[in-house]
Amino acid sequence: MLTGKVRDVHGSKLLHLPFLPAPLLALTAVYFVASLAHFVHNAEYIALYPGISGWLSRETIYLAWAAVTSLGLGALLLARSALRTAALVCLGAYGAFGLDGLAHYTLALCSEHTLAANLTIAFEAVTGLILLLACAVLCVRRMRPRLAP
Repeated sequence: MLTGKVRDVHGSKLLHLPFLPAPLLALTAVYFVASLAHFVHNAEYIALYPGISGWLSRETIYLAWAAVTSLGLGALLLARSALRTAALVCLGAYGAFGLDGLAHYTLALCSEHTLAANLTIAFEAVTGLILLLACAVLCVRRMRPRLAP
């Protein structure tokens, strides 16, 4: 099985996570980009999002993104500490936050959002769901030997 390793141009290990598969780390990176794209779009074009509360500002949106992202970073730290199950649970929760973007559609129909808003919402939701499901599968596989009689 491939393990997650990221090296700089000189070959030193910047991030060594032997307890998480490399494809899961790649998926996490894709979700990170999707989440960032959606939150940046929210923050920079907040006036274009229909039904957004007046108390939300550009700054609060970036703070919310930082809070969500800290869960993903915490998961990577847990993996680095060899706490694989805890890391997978936190990483799955990080991905689950991507589904929160769908809440935009409780405020206004899809047709009332811009194309860019719909694309960033969908990109974040789909990649977040895939990350959540991948973590769930890995957790179940990890726990299966313990569940056997």
